[in-house]
Amino acid sequence: MSTLYNLGIHVMSLGAHVGALHSPKLKLMIEGHRDSIARILEARRKKAPQGFDIWFHAASLGEFEQARPIIEAYRKVRPDHTVLLTFFSPSGYTVRSNYPLADCVAYLPFDTPRAVCQFLDAARPRTAVFVKYEFWANFLGELHKRHVPCYLVSAIFRASQPFFKPWGGMFRAMLGDFTHIFVQDETSAQILATVGCTNVTVAGDTRFDRVHKIMTDAPGVPAIEKWLSADPDAFSMVVGSSWQPDEACYIPWLNAHPQCRAIVAPHEFDESRLKALRASITGKSVLWSQVKDSSEGIPADTQVLVIDCFGLLSSIYRYGKVAIIGGGLGAGIHNINEAAVYGIPVAFGPNHQKFREALDLLDRGGAATYQNRAQLEAILDRWLADSPAVSEAGRHCADYVRENLGATDTILNHLLNN
Repeated sequence: MSTLYNLGIHVMSLGAHVGALHSPKLKLMIEGHRDSIARILEARRKKAPQGFDIWFHAASLGEFEQARPIIEAYRKVRPDHTVLLTFFSPSGYTVRSNYPLADCVAYLPFDTPRAVCQFLDAARPRTAVFVKYEFWANFLGELHKRHVPCYLVSAIFRASQPFFKPWGGMFRAMLGDFTHIFVQDETSAQILATVGCTNVTVAGDTRFDRVHKIMTDAPGVPAIEKWLSADPDAFSMVVGSSWQPDEACYIPWLNAHPQCRAIVAPHEFDESRLKALRASITGKSVLWSQVKDSSEGIPADTQVLVIDCFGLLSSIYRYGKVAIIGGGLGAGIHNINEAAVYGIPVAFGPNHQKFREALDLLDRGGAATYQNRAQLEAILDRWLADSPAVSEAGRHCADYVRENLGATDTILNHLLNN
């Protein structure tokens, strides 16, 4: 492997160790790295003496959600097999460190030759599955050398990436270390073909399967149903993973329309964040944590229910007639499929260009986008005034999700039969 690449990895590792002195998040990661080998060896001693049957690696929580349908399906047909799950980011590990379908959850170490060999000697995986954008040259090279099949799933490729540049030989070599690559779209397959990479299947995006399963399996939330049933004709919206710039756009509209109901799930919900959010709302707002176990339920005069916990958002989009997806005024939109599967139109900010589902739904008329408060208010005014248009846009969303189901089965069949 390139000396320059290994130098870069060492610099990354050094930077993380220095940053851990000031960053709680980096400190968690470095401490987790120190414990990984011990965790893996302990899990092997108890459950996998010969090594793990399959290893899934996801960079963070978003990538895990793409791996999750595959893990669940794999476990269903191979309940006797052992599963190792690794994360690179603390945000993924912290939330899913006790994921019940994995026999061991650990951090992936930095991609140095020594750390790679220590990790693989400890884990001894028989199959490896990397998710979306995980390209670690030493890991891939060592897996290839050890004859361990390695798959890349839910991948997306663009011509601007280093793999496809004249100087990108080292990156192209990584592609050859994968046994098979499952991409989300035909464009990615075509781009890969330009550099001679043909061990490729267009499988689609497993997140469609995930949101469909949630819609089908997740139970309703009686407290929310009772609250909304008091005025079933009221215009209700669900706001998912919102940030302060999103709130500056939609909360003034809510304040001007007290007859409308909203369920708001901020992306972060520490005490100061929740206090500021609720202070900006002129109508009555309540926290889910304060009413979920109350015998009286959600007060009937509540305008805004604020969700201050993880894990509930994807199953409560069903209670909205429309949805706003946060993040588009910042780094990028969050998961719009979680809302679209319920057949409701979605609105999001301008930073959505790298999200195929957002572009597709805009083309189909199932989504709307805004760059500022005035534009979002115009969208909400239109939706409030035109129920048939809302229904039609919602049908486009539901149809789109349904047409894109099946990626999990495609990938699973290959893993089981090769």
